[in-house]
Amino acid sequence: MRLLILLAIIYLCYRALKSWMLQGRSTQKTVFNKTAGEMDDVMIKDPFCKIYFPKKDSVHLRIDGKDLYFCSTECRDKFEETYSKK
Repeated sequence: MRLLILLAIIYLCYRALKSWMLQGRSTQKTVFNKTAGEMDDVMIKDPFCKIYFPKKDSVHLRIDGKDLYFCSTECRDKFEETYSKK
């Protein structure tokens, strides 16, 4: 019984010390070592196949002064075929 009480006290001291040491740090969550404000990419929707993907991995096409982003060259080519038929 004494051992359990001692372990509980040690654990509580550890938690208190840990929270005290981390007080000065940012509380924002990080993903891949970047905070929420530092994310440099957005998810966009492919206008042809309707899936979401990172903009940095996109295939760009400019039609009538409008920027379009596709998930692959195949989707871009299929979109161009259907667009040219109109």
